[in-house]
Amino acid sequence: MIGMMYLVLTAMLALNVSTDILNGFTLVDNSLHSSIAASDKRNAKLYQDFKAANADNPEKTQEWFDKAVEVQKRADSLFNYIQDFKEHIAILADGKKQVEEWKAQGIDPTMHIEGNSNLDVTGQYAIVQGNGLVLKEMVAYYRDYAADLAENDAELRHAIMQALATERGWNAHEKDSCDWEVAVFDGMPVGASITILTKMQNDVRATESQVIQYLMDRTDAGDLRVNKLNAYVIPNSNYVIRGGKYTAQIILAAVDSTQRPEYYIEGQRINDQGIYEVSASGVGLKKYSGWIAYQNPSTGAMENLPFTSEYSVGEPAVTISNTDLNIMYRGYDNKFSISVPGVANEKVKVSVNGATVRQQGGLWIIKPGDNAKSVSISVSAELDGKMQPMGSREYRVKALPKPGAYFKSGEKEYNEGSISRGALLNASATVIASYGPDGLLDLPYDITSFKVNINGVLTEARGNKFTRDQLDRLGKLKMGAIVVITDVRAKGPDGKETRLSPIPLYLN
Repeated sequence: MIGMMYLVLTAMLALNVSTDILNGFTLVDNSLHSSIAASDKRNAKLYQDFKAANADNPEKTQEWFDKAVEVQKRADSLFNYIQDFKEHIAILADGKKQVEEWKAQGIDPTMHIEGNSNLDVTGQYAIVQGNGLVLKEMVAYYRDYAADLAENDAELRHAIMQALATERGWNAHEKDSCDWEVAVFDGMPVGASITILTKMQNDVRATESQVIQYLMDRTDAGDLRVNKLNAYVIPNSNYVIRGGKYTAQIILAAVDSTQRPEYYIEGQRINDQGIYEVSASGVGLKKYSGWIAYQNPSTGAMENLPFTSEYSVGEPAVTISNTDLNIMYRGYDNKFSISVPGVANEKVKVSVNGATVRQQGGLWIIKPGDNAKSVSISVSAELDGKMQPMGSREYRVKALPKPGAYFKSGEKEYNEGSISRGALLNASATVIASYGPDGLLDLPYDITSFKVNINGVLTEARGNKFTRDQLDRLGKLKMGAIVVITDVRAKGPDGKETRLSPIPLYLN
């Protein structure tokens, strides 16, 4: 479904996102909200029935009821995170004040976004700030848990994996396949992204409903009323890195334990444990089929149960994300989260060219050299006992951007404009270096000194606060007086001192 939406989105972007198309997404989003409401109602009834059944026969149902309660907790957690994700996009598009006004009225602000055509803020929040990667990991965590619960129902497990897939994808801005969060959010208008996120919420609730119904049905699975036999293929993973091994367990459900079935793949009999193992060579989708030969307990005749399955072989891949920015800054400890899917962190090695690198907790700290213009990160991982290259990426290196100077009094920050006498004379007020309330960076800068022009008299302060003499002079000013904080100097995380912009203030 999402893949089809991307085709539509690509065409939309080429058309510069017309109002009619965005209105179409609004209609789809409204329809999805109706579907979510229906799922909520259905799930509430399922939990009610399950709770009643558990009260009547806890010995039979307690194990499955406890799992259902856990599913509900995880579904609510992911659903609420996606809602928070949507609201942050709404804040970037329309402003925090507008969003809070809708919420104060008990209305979902994400259904009334005016900046639906904005092409920048979704990528800013999801990709630049790294929140898309967090969302991907949370979706995968919920998906894998739900799929594991449905391990005895191959069809349901497949449906869950498909509905909540987070594999690499494509979008109109990439020449090659790209990370899931880039495919979903890069260059997407706000209206389209909100609709996609609402669909994710709908998929979360639909999956929750399917799993709860499955768990309710499992309460009768041990009653020995077997009337159907099925063949199942249980792979360790459906995705294999080239050079690794694909392993799957092939089983016959409800077979007589005194009988030993025979397992065949592509006409060739394999071991009696039904373990199929083959080296993964060549990239792409690999399909195979076979059958299980077993003795029918009623007739004594040998019968075959066919099965088919598939797995994907991909090139070695690595996930590299800068937790601060999508570039590196010279003289600064850039924080990176680097991992290889399916490989423990201690088996991952990172080397860089043009910078120093060290581990700190779960992050990699990379600091470019003073003259570096680019830094190359190479990642390798231990697979099957040997180190294999997993990929590399090059980053541009820039000098730290200069912040602005602000006068902070209480919770309010001023870079110019009128100020009350109480705010100006606040003993705890300070001069700070900041990128402003809408800035993407929050780097530690220390104010070393500044000067204050009061009625033409220039006085200097060391540190970030007014001196006692300056406060006395400011206290004598009349309404309408102009105060200019100038020659503000600050030391950045790179150890270099810089001069910041002046702060003109008008006493009101």
